Amino acid sequence: MSKISIIIPVYYNADTLMLLYEDMKEKILTTLGDYEIVMVDDGSGDESWEVMNHIRDIDENVKLVKLSRNFGEHAAILAGLSNCTGDCAVTKQADLQEDSELIVRMYDKWKEGNKVVLAVREERDEPAVKKFFANLYYSIVRKTIDSKMPKGGFDCYLLDRQAIEVLMRLDEKNSSLSLQVLWMGFKSDNVYFHRKDREVGQSRWTFSKKFKLVVDSMMSFSYFPIKFMSGVGFAMAILSFVWIIEVLIEFFAIGTPVRGWSTLMCLVLFSAGMILLMLGVLGEYLWRTLDATRNRPVFIVDSIEEARSEK
Repeated sequence: MSKISIIIPVYYNADTLMLLYEDMKEKILTTLGDYEIVMVDDGSGDESWEVMNHIRDIDENVKLVKLSRNFGEHAAILAGLSNCTGDCAVTKQADLQEDSELIVRMYDKWKEGNKVVLAVREERDEPAVKKFFANLYYSIVRKTIDSKMPKGGFDCYLLDRQAIEVLMRLDEKNSSLSLQVLWMGFKSDNVYFHRKDREVGQSRWTFSKKFKLVVDSMMSFSYFPIKFMSGVGFAMAILSFVWIIEVLIEFFAIGTPVRGWSTLMCLVLFSAGMILLMLGVLGEYLWRTLDATRNRPVFIVDSIEEARSEK
């Protein structure tokens, strides 16, 4: 019989973990057959670890992984995948915004022969501004990085054991795990769901983390920033050349004196700003190269509490 692992990254989720487990127990755990739940504490500062241990006492199929500090959800999911034992593994958010039945639907798609199954957001009960920026991000990804990105995007996905092993070999930092999943190119399928608004707890998905995701996605999977810089530089060079010709023609043919200190200063400041922006983009690439050469681990495991069913 096939075994499925459920990977749950945990970061300040003490108020939702027990609700999440009870919901899964009621709706899906009895139908999955052989399963394991791998909860990864990503440096939570609340009582998440204590709640996780309580759940482990209730269910002998629960395995706990504690990271030494907060490494981010990307690293927490990788830590869970590296410690799971299932023939396939599915990621599950701890914020109660996805129905637990989604796991069964993804599991059925895997049984049909798909090595990657994406849980795509068809609708989402969230504020209009939040939905706008989320859709904008996925639109940018489809146009500049990977056209296979679903329109509604995805956070949860199921991976076959073969896909998990490939993902472990990538070992990339400052990257997007979702885009790595798409990049692998295995046979895949989608299941669609309605994402609910968060009712319990507070989201730790801050603006700075969202902005970093956008930058990481661009830097890791697209050379659009380099093409953009080249395009802007070429366009500014052409405009400058045309402007110089126009000034010379007016000076020699018409006798118009060369004036416009304010205009000239605006042009200089604009050019300097563009140069600094481009240097910043190049600096992002250089920093990522340096970070990769240091060969530091993506995550550090502090302790592991094995599932009692495996002892």
